[in-house]
Amino acid sequence: MNGFTPPSDLQLQIYFLLISLILGGLLYYRVRTSRRRLINTVLLLVFSGIGLYTSQQLTNYNLSSPAKALHETAMVILGFAIIRYWGMLLFQLIAPLCHLYPPRILEDLLEAIAMIAWVFYRLHLAGLELGQLVTTSAVITAVLAFAMQDTLGNILAGLALHLDNSIEQGDWIRLGELTGRVIDLSWRATRVETRNGETVMIPNGMLMKGQFQLLGKRVDKPLAWRRWIWFEVGLDTLPTQVMLLIETAIREAAPPNVAQDPPPSCLLMNVEKGNARYAARYWLTDLQNDDPTDSQIRTLIDAVLRRNSLRLAAPQYKVFVTQENERYFEGRHKQHTQERLAVLQKLELLASLKEEELQTLADKLRFTPYVAGDVMIRQGEKVEWLYIIIKGEAEAWVQPTRGERKLLAQLGPGSFFGEMGLMTGEAIRATVVVSSNVECYRIDKESFQQILLSRPELAGVFSEVLVKRQTEEQILLNDDNIAPPAARSEILAKLQHFIGLNRGV
Repeated sequence: MNGFTPPSDLQLQIYFLLISLILGGLLYYRVRTSRRRLINTVLLLVFSGIGLYTSQQLTNYNLSSPAKALHETAMVILGFAIIRYWGMLLFQLIAPLCHLYPPRILEDLLEAIAMIAWVFYRLHLAGLELGQLVTTSAVITAVLAFAMQDTLGNILAGLALHLDNSIEQGDWIRLGELTGRVIDLSWRATRVETRNGETVMIPNGMLMKGQFQLLGKRVDKPLAWRRWIWFEVGLDTLPTQVMLLIETAIREAAPPNVAQDPPPSCLLMNVEKGNARYAARYWLTDLQNDDPTDSQIRTLIDAVLRRNSLRLAAPQYKVFVTQENERYFEGRHKQHTQERLAVLQKLELLASLKEEELQTLADKLRFTPYVAGDVMIRQGEKVEWLYIIIKGEAEAWVQPTRGERKLLAQLGPGSFFGEMGLMTGEAIRATVVVSSNVECYRIDKESFQQILLSRPELAGVFSEVLVKRQTEEQILLNDDNIAPPAARSEILAKLQHFIGLNRGV
């Protein structure tokens, strides 16, 4: 039997070189942040190889002293390059593949120790005794330690921050006016990336000496940072009503990056200068989007207050009203009335109304904003309003008695809904959810009632439009579980009774 033949030194060197090249290629394609450092390391390997070849040529020309000096220099550079190369492979490629993520500072320190040991080893091979090396290195170390106090302090601070897990990569920190995410913790400084795309180098010693905050990091809980949105409302509304409105609106809208557990809350924080000061509090899950989420919550608060006939409290000033101001506001009111009149003239439902009747309705329209995620009306509710969308988009959904809910219609500018509730008092047949921020007008029952009481014949016209709308909904849904549209006579009777046209009959 033939025994196992061990590979030669040349074969081992070839295998080592091939493995190094393959791993280096994997590192280059997997870790983009290390590409420049990897290329520089490869250039060091090339330069050291050129130095070794040049020293061999000098030896051939009997230039032993320059050849020896060049050879030792090239060997030191070659050792540095190999240590750095394999340090990158071990810490940035092999360790992550094994689900290990050592900090950058550990890689830098081990590489530095290995390089110092390599220098001592080459000096020993050059003939320098170990005792002399220790004595010389002690003197050099003392001199360097005195000259590099700040650098050594940063190194030790970096080690301390790593050992007690004070800061980890990905943490959000606040130091004074600086807020950002930690992207790297090196031997000298901690790199922090701000939301404005700035990378700030914070010396480790500064972090150890000063006070900093870790944002959103809690023990045994997911990352979340509580935010406070302050606003003021007049004292003519009960605080309990305001707080309930805001909490319900935020919970139902469920804006992105807002945690539902812990749930959003609204508190009365103070009463000053004739206004109640509130704070809407929520937990932010994506710390990168703090300002956009705050803006969305403020918009939601303003919208829910407006559609409930409330307004954010404005600063109080003493104003002397003149006739010019009155003319200004009167002109502005007329301009808005003309805009509303143009919207009403386009509605099929109101096509039979006269110009002065449309003008009356235009004066009584109520502007009502909604934000994405808001529920405008719910199926089954009794709402005596007609909604007219002027900006934005919404979706109308119907939930059958059996089965999943169905999309009834996509609503955009010019769409209207709620006419059955307005004219007959029946429950709403669909739930309307806002897709994008919506601006709409609302018409109440009293405004319609005045017109119908003055012109009872319009009841027949409106009943025909209602029958047509119900028929269109039935065709779109194509569902046998949904009740078929009522007859025109039945709808007309409901309309007359609800509006009060048959009183005294």
